[in-house]
Amino acid sequence: MSKSGSVQSIDRAFAIMQTISRRPAGISDLSRQLALPTSTVARILSTLESLGAVERIEAGQFRIGASVLTMAANVNPSRNITAVAQTHLVDLVEQLGEAVGLSIEVGYDVQYISQVDGPNEVQVRDWTGESIPMHVVSSGLIFLAGWTDDALESFLDRRLDQFTPKTETNPIALLKRIRQAQQDDYAWTIDELAEGLSSVAAPIRAMSGEVIGALHCHGPSYRFPVKGQESWVAGQVVERAEQISASLGYKPS
Repeated sequence: MSKSGSVQSIDRAFAIMQTISRRPAGISDLSRQLALPTSTVARILSTLESLGAVERIEAGQFRIGASVLTMAANVNPSRNITAVAQTHLVDLVEQLGEAVGLSIEVGYDVQYISQVDGPNEVQVRDWTGESIPMHVVSSGLIFLAGWTDDALESFLDRRLDQFTPKTETNPIALLKRIRQAQQDDYAWTIDELAEGLSSVAAPIRAMSGEVIGALHCHGPSYRFPVKGQESWVAGQVVERAEQISASLGYKPS
């Protein structure tokens, strides 16, 4: 052990993995970047490769392997999304002037996991920690847009609660909105969860393309969205959601 109490071989293995997580590299490149003997780098890579922690690709380069990616995928998604998205939430609040938040799906509900409030004196409530049925919120429509036809059929073949006079509970009309969300990559709800509350959401995707979260912006209906700016606002939310997805490893095909 070194004086700091760390194990040198683990320190070096971690440094190698950090380096190739940013960009694949070969033994000589890693040796030069990390100031390690090529024999040491080769030995550590051989061990990591046998464990599935790294994998060899063309031109003798290495990248992060399947076993590490599997472990990363099993991390609590809300913790991962929140950490990656925080700066984007703050920036989007500055752009749109309204509260911005994150949600994940839990069964047939949307669970809100984070919110950054806007600068206005009149604010919508903080929904963090709340679970809401999917059919009444924009984030819920986004999650439903990622479901299979069989899963959607099961969801819509249930009694759906009416929250306000504008809550859509007709399965045919709801399916039409879900299909539209699949095309647009965003969804709006106006006065459907609560009268006077409007929201727009876009999907956050994992490396696999699976929708694992939703980014939303919501505000009082009397001022949000400003008439004529609906498409622009939705575009800003979609753009930020795409940036968060990219940070999580998603690359559109």
